[in-house]
Amino acid sequence: MPTPAPPPGRQGIPTPPGGHALWVDPDELRQVHVSPSASLPVSEEISAGGLVVDDDDVPRAAVIARRNRGGRLEWCLPKGHLEGEETPEEAAVREIREETGIQGTVESHVGTIDYWFTGDDRRVHKVVHHFLLRAVGGILTVEDDPDQEAEAAAWIPLDELESRLAYPNERRIAHAAHEALRGRPTWTHVSSSITTHRASDA
Repeated sequence: MPTPAPPPGRQGIPTPPGGHALWVDPDELRQVHVSPSASLPVSEEISAGGLVVDDDDVPRAAVIARRNRGGRLEWCLPKGHLEGEETPEEAAVREIREETGIQGTVESHVGTIDYWFTGDDRRVHKVVHHFLLRAVGGILTVEDDPDQEAEAAAWIPLDELESRLAYPNERRIAHAAHEALRGRPTWTHVSSSITTHRASDA
């Protein structure tokens, strides 16, 4: 059987044995395939929070319980977005007071959690600064949380905190804070990429 003639405009292309002329449309080579998330606008979000610790013989940190998207109650560190011209330190003091009822003063910066997530209409770069605070007053309560996201608050001994927190990144922050109180200060930076529609601040 004779080999079919190459189509017009595709002359000079050798024909492999038993097949048709090899030809690649140059227009296809010019096409760039971009993932949907890569074309979304990018926004930056900054939050702050951390651990407020009391002065008992056994140091404890005030933490909160929130519902995740599956409805399960999870223990986590208090935190939230910066408001107005707040510094991260000021936001950490305010957020911890609102979500736990405890007033604290900043002792040190213990770490940062840095991650990406993809929403319905944008990609978000989220940075959460965590501080170690010393409790100076207040009563443990979630009644003053303006967002009503915190369902409970509790004092948890630092020795138990890493096993109680739901998120691995926050467990690393708790470890860094515990080391700082023991006189072995460390600093933690956790960076990750999350591609779900919405991610926790942790």
